[in-house]
Amino acid sequence: MTNSKPIAPMIIRGQIITDHLVEVGGRGGDLAFLTPDWNRYLDKLPLGNPTKLADLYKLRFDDILDYAVELGKRLNFADNRHLQEACELSYLTAPTTPSLVKASYMGLSRVLERENIVEAVEASVGIEYLEGWVPRRLLDGTELEVRCFGARALHIVAGNAPALSLWTILRNMVLRSDAIIKAPSNDPFTALAIARTMIEMAPDHPLTKHVTVAYWKGGDTAFEERLYQPQNIEKIVAWGGFASLKHVTRYIQPGLELISLDPKRSASILGRQTFESEAAMREAAVRLASDIGALNQKGCVCARVVYAQSGTDDDGVQKLNDFGRLVYDAMLKLPNSLSTAPKRYDPGLKAEVDALRLDDEWYQVIGGRDGEGAVIVSKIPEAVSFSAMLDDRTANLVPVDSLDEVMDAVDAYTQTVGIYPEALKDELKDILPLHGAQRIVSLGYAAGMKLAAPQDAIEPMRRMGKWISNQIASPEKTPAPWLRPSIN
Repeated sequence: MTNSKPIAPMIIRGQIITDHLVEVGGRGGDLAFLTPDWNRYLDKLPLGNPTKLADLYKLRFDDILDYAVELGKRLNFADNRHLQEACELSYLTAPTTPSLVKASYMGLSRVLERENIVEAVEASVGIEYLEGWVPRRLLDGTELEVRCFGARALHIVAGNAPALSLWTILRNMVLRSDAIIKAPSNDPFTALAIARTMIEMAPDHPLTKHVTVAYWKGGDTAFEERLYQPQNIEKIVAWGGFASLKHVTRYIQPGLELISLDPKRSASILGRQTFESEAAMREAAVRLASDIGALNQKGCVCARVVYAQSGTDDDGVQKLNDFGRLVYDAMLKLPNSLSTAPKRYDPGLKAEVDALRLDDEWYQVIGGRDGEGAVIVSKIPEAVSFSAMLDDRTANLVPVDSLDEVMDAVDAYTQTVGIYPEALKDELKDILPLHGAQRIVSLGYAAGMKLAAPQDAIEPMRRMGKWISNQIASPEKTPAPWLRPSIN
């Protein structure tokens, strides 16, 4: 601590830097912290000569697994002072409440369990492609070898969940890549805590030496124009909101690829079976409450607009009102490791919700008076006009007669669709992707994202690698271009 302000060091491939400090503010203005002046270290951030990646290729995949598993043990929250300090500071910067932040930190070590890593890498890349050249013979006799290489990458990490920093570091390790991680203003400490743990564990290990963590103000064009160049980095992996991702696109050019994990909205679909028994309604209500309340609705995966095949007649709307009350009650009972009353209920959203209370002919508002979250039940088959603002545990239930009415509401911005009952998926899972849906889950499991699964309709780990081919051909086995007959 200096002048009562915490320091977010810069870590450049095993070196912890705390010189030339400047003061910056975390998002929301709750915390000012000190960090090295990024302009002074611009020339040291890039790896430079790509031959410096060669030390990673002396490692076997089992060596990488051993390193990751040992790191996972050292990320046990109860024993790791770096995580503990980062967690305390993140209480002020994070968009979620302390119990949710702490629960995220306590779950980090599970990400690095050996079986989970093997499952994720095998599913998305294939371990054999990371270990060496994988051969096959083509129809024309060509012998083709393919291998996945690492890259020099810049990662612009989102700050709504601490685990995202660890996912980034893990993907970097298994791909044998070099990572520059731009710490987000609403989570400037998590990646640093993990990197410091790596340095304490194995300061001279190649995996430690290929992680850089730094904070700089997004939009510092003079700085970014020099760093975001193909001679410095080959791939930019960017999470974030519309404005920040739009800003990054200005730097994309030949030799510099953007892998965009951009902002999305998620929804839920409830089939008519949901409303055929009280037991089904209660089960669906608990599941839906989980999808709305998880991370206090700060994730793209969280449900916001819910289309319910309750019917739009008076009886159907009344059933949906009763169901909305069950959802609201279940949301208030969620464990505080999953959901709490929001840290700071958005005042603009609250004004919109409160205005609907005066419009009881078209809407029923359940809860929300104390900023704890609310369920808005539409009495017409239309979402509220401010559906894009839904946040802080606020969802809109929309009655429909037919599931065909839902399809127009699904588009390229739709990430996750939670569905109930499970049998309804067979009817929808081949149709929803045509409209833009990117992930289909059982209702209640929206927040259970898996490293082994695609994300945002891409396979990020696969995209982060460089897929190189080696063609082996001779005239004896493969038709030779120079032996083609001339055309008269």
